[in-house]
Formats: sequence, C-alpha cells, structure tokens
Amino acid sequence: MAAVACLALFGAIIWWSLLLVPWRPWSTREQIEADTKIKNAQLDDITVLIPARNEAPFIEQTLVALSKQGSGLRIIVVDDQSDDETAEQAKFYGAWVISGVTPPTGWSGKLWALEQGLHEVRTPYVLLLDADIELTPGIVATLRAKARKEKLALVSLMAELPLERFIERMLMPAFIFFFKLLYPFSLANKPTSRVAAAAGGCILVETQALRRIGAFAGLHDALIDDCTLATRIKQANLRIWVGLSHSARSQRGYDELKPIWEMVARTAYTQLNYSSVLLAICTLVMVCMFWIAPFAIFFLPDPTIFVIGLLTWAAMFLTYIPILVYYRRSLLWGFTLPIIGTLYLAMAWTSAIRYWQGERASWKDRRYESNTQN
Repeated sequence: MAAVACLALFGAIIWWSLLLVPWRPWSTREQIEADTKIKNAQLDDITVLIPARNEAPFIEQTLVALSKQGSGLRIIVVDDQSDDETAEQAKFYGAWVISGVTPPTGWSGKLWALEQGLHEVRTPYVLLLDADIELTPGIVATLRAKARKEKLALVSLMAELPLERFIERMLMPAFIFFFKLLYPFSLANKPTSRVAAAAGGCILVETQALRRIGAFAGLHDALIDDCTLATRIKQANLRIWVGLSHSARSQRGYDELKPIWEMVARTAYTQLNYSSVLLAICTLVMVCMFWIAPFAIFFLPDPTIFVIGLLTWAAMFLTYIPILVYYRRSLLWGFTLPIIGTLYLAMAWTSAIRYWQGERASWKDRRYESNTQN
C-alpha cells in the first residue's frame, strides 16, 4: 500500500504542478482569429506554398478559401507525385502547380516538396499551408499584421481539428491538450525561452528568415518539421508566435481510431528522441497520472489515498476544462482522460516498436527507415 500511495502522490503532484506553473501550458489565452474589419486586403507580398500528395478530396476547398483572402496572393502547389487529380484541381482553381520529383535520400517528402516550391518564391512572406487546411476570410491579412506589429519572423496557427464523429470528439481536443503540455505556447512565444513550437498546418514566415537558416535543407529529415523549423528560427535570434485559432480548420476527418493512431504513432517516439529511457519515464509518469492517482481510491480504502485521488481528479479537470470550453465540448469528456491517456501511451509504444523494427516512420505511402538496422 505504501508503494501505491507514493505513486499516487507522484501522479497528483504532476497534475498540480501542471496546473500551477506560471506559464500555464493548459491555457487557451494564446489565440487569434480573423479580423472581420479587414476586407479586400492587398496580399501581393505573400506567396502560399502548399505541398500536396494525393489531396484531391481537400485541395478544392483549400484553394477556394484562399481566393477569398484578398487580392494579389500568389499560390504555389507542389504536386508531390500524386496519382489522383490533385494537380488538375489545383490548376483549375488558379494555383501555379510545380511537378515535384522524387525526394533525395534522407529527405522527408513534405520538406522536399517545400524546398522545390521555395525556389520560386520572390515575396517577403511565405505562407506554408497544408493542402487540407481551410482558412476563414481575413486570417492571412491578420497574421501578416501581427507579424509586422510584433516583429515576428514566424507566426503559426494550431488549426481546429474535426470534431464531428465520436472518436474525433474524444481524441482531437486531447491531441492539442497534450501538444500544449509538451510545447507550452507561452514559453514558445517568449524570446528568452528555449522552447519553440509551431503547428505545421499554417505557418506564415519571413522568406528572408527561411533562407537565413538554410531553408528546408537544414531540417530535411525532420519528422516533426514544424517544431524543428520554429526551433531553427528562434535559434537565429528571431521571434516566433504560435497560438490556437478557429480561423484555420482541418478538413481531414477521422472515421475510426486507426488513422488517428497512425498519425500519432508516426512521430511519438521521435518526440522522445528515440530514447528507451525517456519512453520508460513517460510510461511511468502517465500510468501514475492517469491510473494509479485517480483510481487508487476505488481499490484502497485509505483516507490519505482518498484525498490524493480527489485532488488528482480536481487538477485533471481544471487543466482540461479550457480546451474543452475553447472547442465547445461537454465538460463530461474530462472523465475520459484516463482512457485517452492510455490510448496515447499505447500509440507511443507502437511508434517505439516500429522504430526498433527498423521503421522510423511511414506516411503518404513512403517509409522512412530507422538506423537500428545499420
């Protein structure tokens, strides 16, 4: 019982530490929405760069939304060897389409596509946009205004993820919740902090800043390319900002658990720096946080453990409420956090097992091998 009490106390301490640390990683205060007062903005100083591989179901809506942002916006779609109608649709809706070639050894497909497109950028700003991200009218001009006013080299939006299906409502708010715990936005936005973060779906960046850090060649093999880019920009003593937004929405829905599992497993072990030690620590921490601390009260009739359990549930709810409120979800989803935490831990283990088997990642029909087989 003493061991269980210690582990439960450890889990409770972690939850309350997350709740009370001054940088408030659970907060939703870092957010920005499209300025509805901005109309018919002149955007000829921005080039939109969209890497696209088999994105026919989404590219039309993405490009139509971009056409409503203002005038003069230049749009480049790099067709990354698609075998569907991605290129045809992009041309039909006014984008300049570049036919991408096979990535060189060591490059990720997305970063190689961006590198090819960057050679054609002549504007002061480039908007790196995923092919499935739909933008609300005015948000591009709003991001540019923020970048200019605050002298930011990079501004990034965490797009709103789909929340229509049960599995989405269960896991998508938690995905952003965990991301913010790993990369606290307030620290990322603080020039003196070493933390850096970005959300790859929508990033407005100074073209000069990109070229100053060696463009995408310097991070050509990064799987968590958005945060790696933000890190390089920040290491160059340039300012960055990342925040939440309802003005950027992902169209890519998830009908079942498997595609979400694959999405997370693709980079989970990368976030742990491919370290077995960090994976073991992560496992211990999450077991204490999501199982021992909240559920020991139901199995061990001890007053001390009961108090620890109640304090754990209280901290768990208080940290998760802001995300649920921001995405207009029922607070009852807070009761599912132990299940959600277990699923995400299992995804991390899937990622690690695949790495040990020689697969660093697999995405868009491309397999990136680990060096464990060398």
